[in-house]
Amino acid sequence: MTPETLVYTVEDFLAGSRDAVVVEDGAVAFDLAQAKYAILGEHNKCLLHLWSAERNVVRRVVEADVKYDVLRLAVQRLGQSRPTKLEICRERDRRTPTARRAARAAYQRMLQRVLQRRFPGFTVARLSTAVDLERSFGPIYTRGLLRLGQTGFAVLGVNCQETQASIDAALTFGILWLDNCRLAQAGKLVVEGLKLFLPAASSALARERMAHLNRAAAKWQLYEFDERADELKELDITDRGNIATRLVHSADESATRERFAAPIMRIRELMPEAEVAVLSPGELAFRCHGLEFARARLAQEPGSFHSVPEIVFGVGAEERVLCAENAAAFQQLVRSVGEVRHPEGPRDHPLWRLHPERWLESLVITDLAAMDERLCPDCQYSQVPAFSASDRAMIDVLSVTRGGRLAVVELKADEDIHLPLQGLDYWSRVAWHHARGEFQRFGYFPGRELSSADPLLFLVAPALHVHPATDTLLRYISPEIEWALLGIDERWRAGVRVVFRKRAHDVSPQRHRDTEKTA
Repeated sequence: MTPETLVYTVEDFLAGSRDAVVVEDGAVAFDLAQAKYAILGEHNKCLLHLWSAERNVVRRVVEADVKYDVLRLAVQRLGQSRPTKLEICRERDRRTPTARRAARAAYQRMLQRVLQRRFPGFTVARLSTAVDLERSFGPIYTRGLLRLGQTGFAVLGVNCQETQASIDAALTFGILWLDNCRLAQAGKLVVEGLKLFLPAASSALARERMAHLNRAAAKWQLYEFDERADELKELDITDRGNIATRLVHSADESATRERFAAPIMRIRELMPEAEVAVLSPGELAFRCHGLEFARARLAQEPGSFHSVPEIVFGVGAEERVLCAENAAAFQQLVRSVGEVRHPEGPRDHPLWRLHPERWLESLVITDLAAMDERLCPDCQYSQVPAFSASDRAMIDVLSVTRGGRLAVVELKADEDIHLPLQGLDYWSRVAWHHARGEFQRFGYFPGRELSSADPLLFLVAPALHVHPATDTLLRYISPEIEWALLGIDERWRAGVRVVFRKRAHDVSPQRHRDTEKTA
């Protein structure tokens, strides 16, 4: 393959692989959800530059082959002549289907044994990993039922070879499995609650979420199962302790914009409508309807200790420092984004389809009162860069009501079964920091007096793209959390309009009581 063909092949694959992982020497070297890359076709070579906060590597690409969502590259390290292998995988679970089935079958047998040993008075109904698409159950999770007389517990477990994202999602499917068991056993058995089994040292997020479920609706029990040691440990979900979250100081927007006045002027000469988002005192982003296409940041001036602004550009994980040699490519990118990224743009174009939630967010923050009249239209933060939760690190929108009560807004542009619990995840982190008075101490909401009440939670999605399981999941959230589900018009790119609202007091726990009475 020629260097030009290699550049095109790698660029084309990576353009549709924003959440891919880069594997070298059998280990994940980069996660493109956090890392950056640049592809250089210079001096008759194809160079792939990858970097993150931990690593920085450059590889010369000599061969490329795409197969089954994996880009396999033969690369040369600098100073070495013999090529090595590097793989870029869109699918994070790199096991073959056969290996996945074998691991899940082995786990099912292990879980059966540990249930019989740990709960000797119970009868273990046959465990299953059968696919049930109608009820949103896939083969990842082992499901079953523990019976003791006229009572029982729903059981759901996941093995240690699954991805962390699948482990974090287990509680969502555990709640749905509990509800399914109650429906199936109505009049025959009282299903008291859920026993959730997760791998050792991987349950932090599920534990935090489970602490905010309705304890009157079900008994919630969380266990860590160490498959290698064949040990089972029950966790106390009522002890929240120190959760895995931190808050950074809010940047002074006016000072940051003044510091980057020249880059802002340069970008707006090409795109006057560009959105400018302050990320930190030393960095800001340029977006078009939520799609980030460039950043300005401080870089050390060569030969001195002074920092000067520089512009980097690219969509997704791709990033190049703007210079005279690539100025034409930069201008072309900005023009392409502006021509495509608007409500009437070509829907089949990648730039139109990319990051729909960011597009929705860019519209919501300009008219928060349209979501709920209590929200202040002039006081909000988007993509707060301080909330560390598993594989996500940003809250969509953080705002405040006219009465000073914090409000968390979680957005989904497409159908997502995890919307309720992801919103709950961010709500819990905001509540944790708020209880310690950290928001105003860290520079958020200056000049406003914040209410001591717990935050509100708003879940927003297009009305026809609210997952059918959402109502079930919301019924099991703690009644202490005041939430609202907002369905918006499907044509939201032309303007956000709420077409239905559902609030926490609209959901009654009566169904659970009725189920138990009939048993």
